[in-house]
Amino acid sequence: MQLKHIEHPEDSILTGDLTVLDWFTEVNSKISLKIDGTPSIVWGTNPETGNFFVGTKSVFNKIRKKINESYEDIERNHPNEDLQNKLKACFDNLPRTDNIYQGDFIGFGGDDYYQPNTVGYLFPHRIDHKIIVAPHTEYEIGNTLNDSVATPLEGKLESTYDGVLFVQCNARGDFADEIRENCKFAKQMAKIPSFVSRSKASALKQTINQCIRMGNMPIIMDDELEVIADVHCVDINLLRLWQLVKSIKEDALALCTNDAWFTAYLDEEIDGEGYVMSNKYGTYKLVDREQFSRSNFLNQRSWVS
Repeated sequence: MQLKHIEHPEDSILTGDLTVLDWFTEVNSKISLKIDGTPSIVWGTNPETGNFFVGTKSVFNKIRKKINESYEDIERNHPNEDLQNKLKACFDNLPRTDNIYQGDFIGFGGDDYYQPNTVGYLFPHRIDHKIIVAPHTEYEIGNTLNDSVATPLEGKLESTYDGVLFVQCNARGDFADEIRENCKFAKQMAKIPSFVSRSKASALKQTINQCIRMGNMPIIMDDELEVIADVHCVDINLLRLWQLVKSIKEDALALCTNDAWFTAYLDEEIDGEGYVMSNKYGTYKLVDREQFSRSNFLNQRSWVS
């Protein structure tokens, strides 16, 4: 099972799944700094052929898997020249391994500032490695790529002499005790609303994302919640619970720290895109939606334009 879209904690409760309230307070958790690169690169040994491969998330396609074991594969599978160049550089410079990893492509060496997507990263010196990659996931290998199971990367990958610089940072999230009472309160409040189906939850998320694009998200007043509730024919108390869980997430995010040796920028210096935390209750992201997500939406809109 490949790494899927990582959800915001507050979005996960709309259908009545309250697992995230236990996720917040689980002390045996793995937390990592979320680095904003593109594209997502998957590499390692193909269990079906025994050969080294590189690719994007399309290596996991159910129909026409785009697994690249040569330059010819890259050119055939990916007509975009920019993507071809990145994948060829990864094919040349990522170390051969019996494992399978996934990470974000940050850029080619030769500079000290990189903005692969929305967030910019300033390094303290020029990077002389040929490529920069931020690894975040390893796979328990199955009989095929699609049988392989994604897990958070536990150790650190060793950069090569001049080929690839692996960017990984230690992170801490000492917030379990601080937010435990608020999570208990949220569980009590969760007895009040009527929850919705997955399809209705998806529509609600679209409206929420529209609010982010318009910059209306920091504090949605009760009358605005009523409008959203009326439009989607949902219980307003569900949206109030959503706001409560969002505030718990923001409290947790404020208590996260990292030892990044580079500086992140989004118009001004920021802590980074956010964090990803995994434990026995699942994997969710801690992201300031008003700061990062809105900029990311607007950045995507500019690509379309």
